[in-house]
Amino acid sequence: MRTSRTVRAIAAGAALCVAVACAPAPGDVIDDASVAIPGVAATPPMGWNSWNAFGCDIDETTIRSQADALVSSGLAAAGYRYVVVDDCWYSPQRAADGTLTASSQRFPSGMAALGRYLHARGLRFGIYAGASEQTCAQLSGTYPGRTGSAGHETTDARTFASWGVDYVKYDWCSANSDLDDQKEAFTAMRDAIRATGRPMVYSINPNSGVTSDDGVPGARHDWGGVATMTRLTNDISPQWTTDSGSNGYQGIADIIDASADATARVSAGRWTDLDMLEIGVGTSLTAAQQRSHLALWAMMAAPLVAGNDLTVMDSATAALLRTPGVLAIDQDRAARPATAVTADGTVRTRELSGGRRAVSLSNRGATATTMSFTPGTGVPVHDVWTGTSVPVGSDGTVRVTVAPDDTALFETTSGGSGQ
Repeated sequence: MRTSRTVRAIAAGAALCVAVACAPAPGDVIDDASVAIPGVAATPPMGWNSWNAFGCDIDETTIRSQADALVSSGLAAAGYRYVVVDDCWYSPQRAADGTLTASSQRFPSGMAALGRYLHARGLRFGIYAGASEQTCAQLSGTYPGRTGSAGHETTDARTFASWGVDYVKYDWCSANSDLDDQKEAFTAMRDAIRATGRPMVYSINPNSGVTSDDGVPGARHDWGGVATMTRLTNDISPQWTTDSGSNGYQGIADIIDASADATARVSAGRWTDLDMLEIGVGTSLTAAQQRSHLALWAMMAAPLVAGNDLTVMDSATAALLRTPGVLAIDQDRAARPATAVTADGTVRTRELSGGRRAVSLSNRGATATTMSFTPGTGVPVHDVWTGTSVPVGSDGTVRVTVAPDDTALFETTSGGSGQ
């Protein structure tokens, strides 16, 4: 059985505001002065991270193979350039002078050599560190040692800069959810990175390990002046929904729902991180759900960081991750995330540069649904997935049937009167 839903969307001019507010309150602003690292990430960072596919089981052969696959698959050319080595790369003990060192078993050539390998291929080097006394793997007992960066921020930032690091992922990893403690820790590393003089994306997760009944700090506070990217929720899982609450693992739909209230925080160099992509990870997500995953991350101007094993990636996964129109929406320099048109967020619109607008229609039901929007008479519309023009009815309405959990994605150009 098919149901019908009609939404009237303005294709040119002011943003849509139906059923919900256009600019949700940003929450407590931690630092409203400027971006975290000036001149970094004018558009959302794109790349690949080791955690979703490999967890703690990483070494330099694995990372180099993934980097090579990033290039050979065409993903690097499409914009996925940061290669982020997540937790468990380091020796469990610091050197005698207090510096972090790479595990001699896992990365015998060292991290500076890895950085050179990546840079030689036109890629950028990302690395993981912990904001507390332990990293997340150490806190959970998965990896030995206590090599978090608390109290070592200046030393570690200088070390990363000397290795040619371009991106620092900085995890809280503590049950302590005191805001002042978090602000001190995250600001200390921000300042240490700034002091090196090397531009690095600064990606923080203030939610890891936190079990507060008030919800995770990434959702409660605006960290835009502290970090280039701030995680909105707890860790993502390759599932559509988990029903685990804010302190548990989050499914794709859970994060999509959470993102509706974070739009006011986003601007160039201040991105809301919806976590890494689960496209091509495991078999739990349907093709439709993976399309929605990419489309809605792009609509929200979120960083796109792949997490699948690129060396065994099938052609469908590679093609989805490379979809030009979707990536263009994500990377649009207007830096304006989508706003929800409907209260349930199934219809969203995003203002793009050059007077263009993106509209997403998401079916959260169990059966195919006819959905529509009205861009206005004479406004050209094209299907972002196919790159083809879309016929507009005599009443100025575009109608499309959307499969369960799928997202139809359109782009309109200026020139119509709108309705």
